[in-house]
Amino acid sequence: MTTGVRRRMGVEERRQQLIGVALELFSGRSPDEVSIDEIAAAAGISRPLVYHYFPGKLSLYEAALKRAADDLASRFVEPHDGPLGARLLRVMGRYFDFVDAHGPGFSALMRGGPAVTVGGPRSLGNVSATNALIDSVRQAAYDQLLAHLGVTDPPARLELVVRSWISLAEATALIWLDGRHIPRAELEVQLVHDFGALAAVSAAHDEEMSGLLRRVLKDEPGDGPFSDLAARLLTLTS
Repeated sequence: MTTGVRRRMGVEERRQQLIGVALELFSGRSPDEVSIDEIAAAAGISRPLVYHYFPGKLSLYEAALKRAADDLASRFVEPHDGPLGARLLRVMGRYFDFVDAHGPGFSALMRGGPAVTVGGPRSLGNVSATNALIDSVRQAAYDQLLAHLGVTDPPARLELVVRSWISLAEATALIWLDGRHIPRAELEVQLVHDFGALAAVSAAHDEEMSGLLRRVLKDEPGDGPFSDLAARLLTLTS
């Protein structure tokens, strides 16, 4: 049997390795169910060495959560080319790639994080830090959507539509994870339809939103998600 020589890592490289290992383990199970011993074993180092780089599991969990939040926020980045419906559908595909791969971690992130404790309850400061990460993901998604719509100073109704849709996407993903009863691809399309429906209802009450929706829909192809939604709605009234 050939034995490889273990390469010595620098401090930051080792920290990043431990964050990656922890994130992978937290993606499969709740962080409360993952021990420092398991993290150490998966990283190929001793338990005391883990504590050399992180004071405890909570600090390691928060570092993993930060990386997960950055990754999730990046899923909303999309080139501004082509019709909006197709762009949103690609974003939803990447979003659910993350949800699918990091189910327990995604649930922990969006539900405010689990009570990762070491001899006592989670502190309000830790809760605030987790909530700040969640808010950063939501704000990144919000900023990206406004950029796709070509809006820098959104009116109140548009802000309501975009933030409501982001919340709906979160809730849909969390419910889907509980049993995955609806095919993922169908949910991705449905969420794009949901955005169109929310915008249409708002446009029915506001001329500025009406003009924005007309601008978005003029580039929508006949086989695009928004055209598909319109066709489905027409069959309900026929």
